[in-house]
Amino acid sequence: MTELPARLPTSPPPKPREVPLSDRVRLVRNVLPPLIVLVVAVVEYFIAGLRDAGREVWAHLLFYGLVGPAVTFFSVEWIAEGTRARERAERELRDLYGQLSASHGRLRAVQELMRDLSGAADMGAVVEVAARGAVRATGAVQATLTVPGGLSGTARGDMPVTTPSAELQSLKVGIPGGGALALHFETPPGPETEALAQALAAEVATGVEAARQRTLDLMTLYSVDQSIRAERNLRRLLARVTRNMAERVRAGARAAYLSDQDGVLRLEYRQDATGEGMGGGNLAPPFALRVAEADTPLSATPGEAAEVFPGAASALGFPMRDEEGLVGVLVLGDARPDAFTDARVPLLALLAAQAALGVRNARAYLYSEELAISDERARIAREIHDGVAQSLAFCALKLDLVARQLHADPERAEAEVRAATALLREQIKEVRRSIFALRPIDLERYGLLETVRRYVEDFGQQNGIRTTLNITGEIHLAPGDEAVVFRILQESLNNVAKHARAREVTVTLHGGQHVTLRVQDDGAGFDPAQVSGRVSSAGGLGLMQMRERVESRGGKYRVLSEPGHGTLVEAEVPQA
Repeated sequence: MTELPARLPTSPPPKPREVPLSDRVRLVRNVLPPLIVLVVAVVEYFIAGLRDAGREVWAHLLFYGLVGPAVTFFSVEWIAEGTRARERAERELRDLYGQLSASHGRLRAVQELMRDLSGAADMGAVVEVAARGAVRATGAVQATLTVPGGLSGTARGDMPVTTPSAELQSLKVGIPGGGALALHFETPPGPETEALAQALAAEVATGVEAARQRTLDLMTLYSVDQSIRAERNLRRLLARVTRNMAERVRAGARAAYLSDQDGVLRLEYRQDATGEGMGGGNLAPPFALRVAEADTPLSATPGEAAEVFPGAASALGFPMRDEEGLVGVLVLGDARPDAFTDARVPLLALLAAQAALGVRNARAYLYSEELAISDERARIAREIHDGVAQSLAFCALKLDLVARQLHADPERAEAEVRAATALLREQIKEVRRSIFALRPIDLERYGLLETVRRYVEDFGQQNGIRTTLNITGEIHLAPGDEAVVFRILQESLNNVAKHARAREVTVTLHGGQHVTLRVQDDGAGFDPAQVSGRVSSAGGLGLMQMRERVESRGGKYRVLSEPGHGTLVEAEVPQA
C-alpha cells in the first residue's frame, strides 16, 4: 500500500498593506480641517446661488445634518481600524513572546540537563539527573527513565497533581542504545512536547554512553594500577598492562620494547597471531624508534605496522617515560586498517605512563633481589669460613693428634676422638640448620597460612625445639605483605635456633583490623639496645632491617627481650 505524501502547509494570502495608526491620525489632523473648509466654502457658494429660501434651508440641513456626521464617522472609523490593527499586532507579539519564552525555558532546561549529565559521577547519578531534567524540560507530572543493566530512576514535578494517576496521559520514547523515557502529563502532550522528548532521549543516550566510558576507563586504570602494585615479575607485568590496553581498543597484537642499560630499545614482550613470548633481545623496529624520538603517541603507516606485527595493517605506539627518561615503547597492532580511528589515545597514553612506573619498580625489585642474593652469598661464605671451616680444621688437628697418641696414650686419644665427634655432630647440625633456612618456600602455591604451618612444624623437628602455632581471625594480605610477614617469621625463628638456646617457641598469627605476628621463646634473651644492628646467621636480616621492611608496608615492628627471660618479636601489617 503506497503512502500518500504529507500535505504541505499552505501559506495565507498576503494581507493588504495597512496604514499605521500614527500616520492615520496625522493624515486626519493635517488634511481633514482644510478639506472641510474647502468643502464648506464650495457648498456655501452653491447654496448662495439658490434664490429660494426654502431650498436654501433644506440644502443647509442636508449638508450639515448628513454629510458632516458621515465624514466624521468614516474618519473616526478609519482611525479605529488602525487602533484595532495595532491591538491585534500587540496580541500577536504577546503570543509570540510567550512562545519564545516557553521555547527558551525548554532550551535552558535541556542545557541544564546536558551540563548535569556531563558532571554525573556514575551511571546511577546519570539516571537520576536525566529523570529530573526531563520533568523540568517538559513540564511532566512524572518521568521514569530505564537504561540497560536494570538501572531506573523516577522524578516528580513540583506542581500539585489534580488529575488521578490513572487518568494521566503517557508519552514513552526510546533511548538510542537501549532503555526508555516515560513521561506522564495531566493533559495530552502535543507534537512539540513529543519532539522535545525525543531530543531529551538523545541527550540521555549521550550521557549514558559517556558514563559507561568513564566507568570502563576507571576500571582499566584500576586494573593496571593493581598490576603495577602487585606484580614484580617483569614479563607478567608487561603481559597484564598490554592486555588491558589491547582489550580497551580490541587490538589483536601487542608488544613492549624496553630501553637497556645502554639506552638501546629491545623487544621485551610480544603477543600476536604467532603466539606469546619474550623478545629475546631483538632490536626495536623503526616505528618504535620513531615513537621514542617523538615522545608522543603515533600512528603507524601500513608498512610500519607490518614490520612490527606480521599481517598487521595498523599500529599505535606509546612512549613510556618517567622523570629519569625513556623507559620503553608500547605498541598495539591489528589487521584492520582503521582499527584505532576512534581509540581513546589520552587514556592509553596514561596507561603507558603507569606502565613506565611499573617497569621501574619491577627492575628495582630485580636489582634488590640480585643485591640480596649477593649479600646472602657473602654471608654464607663468611659463615662457612668463620664457623664450619674452622671447626672442621680444628677437628682435623684433633684427629692428627689422635693418630700420634693412639699407641702412646690410648685413653687420651679416645677422649680426643669423642670431642672431635661431638664437634662434628654440632657442625652437621649447624649445616642442616643453614640448609633449612635457605630452603625456598612456595608462598604462591600453598598460601600464607599453610606455609607458616609447615615451616613452624619443620622448624621444631629440625632444631629439636617444641613449637606451638596459634592462628585466629580472618587474614587477608596482599602478596607482597604475605612475603614480608613470612620473612619476619623465618628470621625470628632462625635467630631463636642460632642464639636463644630455647626449649619452646610459640608462634601466634592473628587477623583483625591488622594482621599481627608474634614469635615468643623461653630462651636466654638479650639486650635489644646492644644488638639492634646485628645480622642473623641464618637469614641475613638484622633487627633494624626487619623493622624497615615492616614499616615500609605501613606496619609496626618491635622486639621485647631481657637477658634470662626470653624474647618476643611482634610485627603488625595492615589488612589488604
